[in-house]
Amino acid sequence: MIDLSKVQNYYVACGYTDLRRGIDGLAAIVSQQYGGCLSEESLFLFFGRRTDRIKALYWSGDGYILLYKRLSNGRFQWPRSEAELRLIDHQSFRWLMEGLKIEQRTAIRKGKPKDLF
Repeated sequence: MIDLSKVQNYYVACGYTDLRRGIDGLAAIVSQQYGGCLSEESLFLFFGRRTDRIKALYWSGDGYILLYKRLSNGRFQWPRSEAELRLIDHQSFRWLMEGLKIEQRTAIRKGKPKDLF
């Protein structure tokens, strides 16, 4: 069973990645190109030239899990011009998986409760 509830950090590999790579190739990108460490609390996202596909790499404690998602309608929107590893929060991850941009300008921010009277 895949349990992603332990994921605390979501990393996006900005730019394009060759999605023909498997677990070993993507793990090498994380460790060599970005100097990152695969751990149970981190999920790494990679995008290819075709913007309707995404791969995610996750260390489950006893092995690697490679997740692949292909949209049937729509495209993923992520930062493409930078060659960096960007940390995003859970809300941005949800937006990304729903086909929205990571940075939403019109998102309603949480506030403090006020008296209605």
